[in-house]
Amino acid sequence: MVTQAYRYEIDPNRHEEECLRRHAGAARFAYNWAVERLRKASAENRSIPSAIGLHREWNVWKRTNAPWWEEVSKCAPQEAFRNAATAYRRHRTGLAREPRFHRRGMRDSFRLTGAVRVLDGRLQLPRIGEVRAKESTAKFHGRILSATVRREANRWFVSLAVERERPDPGTVVGPAVGVDLGLSSFAVISDGNRLQSPKPLASGLRRLRHRSRLHSRKQKGSRGRAKSARALGRLHYRIRCRRRDFLHKATTELTRTKSVVVVEDLSVKNLVRNRHLSRAISDAGWSEFRRMLEYKTVWNGSRVVVAPRNYPSSRRCSGCGLVKDELALSERIYSCGRCGLVMDRDLNAARNLVSLVAGSSPETVNAGGAVVRPVREDGQAAGNPESVLVSRYG
Repeated sequence: MVTQAYRYEIDPNRHEEECLRRHAGAARFAYNWAVERLRKASAENRSIPSAIGLHREWNVWKRTNAPWWEEVSKCAPQEAFRNAATAYRRHRTGLAREPRFHRRGMRDSFRLTGAVRVLDGRLQLPRIGEVRAKESTAKFHGRILSATVRREANRWFVSLAVERERPDPGTVVGPAVGVDLGLSSFAVISDGNRLQSPKPLASGLRRLRHRSRLHSRKQKGSRGRAKSARALGRLHYRIRCRRRDFLHKATTELTRTKSVVVVEDLSVKNLVRNRHLSRAISDAGWSEFRRMLEYKTVWNGSRVVVAPRNYPSSRRCSGCGLVKDELALSERIYSCGRCGLVMDRDLNAARNLVSLVAGSSPETVNAGGAVVRPVREDGQAAGNPESVLVSRYG
């Protein structure tokens, strides 16, 4: 049994779209209402209310201050309270920043539970009714847990969280590979192949700047500014879709044809602090690539292995095991001073990654067949990467 999502674009009529906007506004208002009370409780050193406590307080407050509450489903504000409580709990534990207030037009989404059904080409939502889907729903099956409705680029989407049974996948018959992520090429695989990203943000940056400049010159509150905002939102949506499409295709191909995929444990949060590379790193989508790998390997019967963060995949020679003390980012060709290996830097790193799961390899076995540790340039033995291997699945 797995939990996965089915995402459909819907085509509401004028009345249905008004209901969707009303629910999104109610969820946004409830979220901001909850954040205000959570901040006040924290400032007064009182106990932080839970989602249930917020809902109880809301039931008393809404009868005299929110007469519109009967027009929307009770699930919209109830799920907003859960989101606010979760966000504030993550903030207090140091995992996220303090939750901010949601603005109209910036966060038009809400979640519904209960009587959500998928019909032939239509979706039935509580208090909204049957809404036509723009694509076929014939392949849908499973038990619906919740429905999240979101507006993106003036288009409405419904994401259904579904609990369903998937067949037990057989073991993938294929080689183990190491994947080294980069910027010039999105990824270099240890078998020599390269994955070239479409770089959607870089290719669309000129149009994005042009439309942003035009939008900033529109008079606030005018119909021209609203029209410009829709055009700008469509461009952002197109860039996001191109990136997502590439990541889905790349991860699906890897998990269906490779038995083991070894990746680095990159700290993307720290890497984007480099002001020269932050835009290119964000455009690549490294974190989303790893997230997709982790759940698709479970579905397809392969395995993903995460190398330790301190593993010197780039500084280590894949031929003899020599570990350089320093390797500048500008050095794109790896040159070993001991065995004379000259190789592309990223390909050398990918081969070092796959050696973690490839068993006995040239850099860990000496001429007599004994396992040895790689050495640094100063002659000292480096730590054995096998002893600190981090594996997510098996």
